[in-house]
Amino acid sequence: MGQVCAVNGHRNDPKNFRFVAIVAGEASADLHGSNLVKAMKCLDPDIAFWGIGGQKMERAGVKIFVSASDMAVVGVTEVLCRFHTIVRAVRKLKSLLKTNPPDLLILIDYPEFNLYIARIAKRFHVPVLYYISPQVWAWRVGRIRKIARRVDRMAVILPFEKEFYMKRGMQVDYVGHPVLDCGAASGHHRDTIGFKETRSHECRNAESVIKCPVIGLVPGSRTEEIRNLLPVMVDAVDNLKRHYGSVRCVLPLAHTIDPGFVQPFIRDASVDIEVLQGGIHEALDGCDMAFVTSGTATLETAIMEIPMVIVYKVSRVSYWVGKNVIKVPFIGLVNLVAGEKIVTELIQDKAVPESLADEALRILENDAVRESMKKKLSAVKESLGRGGASEKTARIALEMMR
Repeated sequence: MGQVCAVNGHRNDPKNFRFVAIVAGEASADLHGSNLVKAMKCLDPDIAFWGIGGQKMERAGVKIFVSASDMAVVGVTEVLCRFHTIVRAVRKLKSLLKTNPPDLLILIDYPEFNLYIARIAKRFHVPVLYYISPQVWAWRVGRIRKIARRVDRMAVILPFEKEFYMKRGMQVDYVGHPVLDCGAASGHHRDTIGFKETRSHECRNAESVIKCPVIGLVPGSRTEEIRNLLPVMVDAVDNLKRHYGSVRCVLPLAHTIDPGFVQPFIRDASVDIEVLQGGIHEALDGCDMAFVTSGTATLETAIMEIPMVIVYKVSRVSYWVGKNVIKVPFIGLVNLVAGEKIVTELIQDKAVPESLADEALRILENDAVRESMKKKLSAVKESLGRGGASEKTARIALEMMR
């Protein structure tokens, strides 16, 4: 965040005490929610928080009553597997909003669930701030009318979103992308991967040709994504090993995922795969390229200027529904922000190991391709702002509470 402060805990003066409900249904939202909570507490230590989130929000001081790891789903059919958990969360939130209305409700991404909760909040006259916009510009543009009725103010993170909402009469602020608050842009990363120090000596010859590449595997933060994508990524690097003789991989794992969950997918791999639980930035620092699932991770990788291939695969029903409603030319956020295809997208039936390996070779074996992609990723990074999204959004939240 752009501001550092010491928080001495809550004071007990009831005149100053206020409280906020906050809902973050996925790992990335938990991270951004925790940074927002810290920023708000820097500005006003007397605010208390409760809601839905993960370990990071809990450590930031939020009283969590439903875990984000139990809520994270993707696709139509996948929602059914978590249906009872989602219904229980709705009932709990509704009860709390009715019996003990907060001064503000902050919703982070997770649109299907959060827009329904916004409807309940309006019924009980609770002001609603939506941080990290639902991607209605990509599909179901008509939903904007529902958002306008239920949300008092938007804090958006992509450059083109402000004009989109302003044209439709909503109060909206562009705060920049919160991944810039998470250390990706600083250039200072922990050296948690043992082989990084020797890679430049062991794996490159005098002409700087890549001899044994380091590949990042980023299969997403939801169990369904990992189940669909990690085996494909592992098979792809097995193919690359046949070309290079030696390949090393790093697998950053969201804190919402048990490391044991990924072991069946990687135990038979012919390459070294180091699993790191924590930040994507530390894990990918030093990688030559990465296979990245579509989503926020593509922007995090772009900010580090690491060449990548975007990979995505869901159930056939979910894919059919998405194909018929999505109205944008790309699914990768990095391509949408760039306004052009700078990163190859391998979606559904194209997401096969041979195609991933071919695209990786195109990047790794061609200096011109690699440098061109890095240059365009740098431009994407510049367009996302200079950081401070958490503090800017915190100030908006406090303004709404006044």
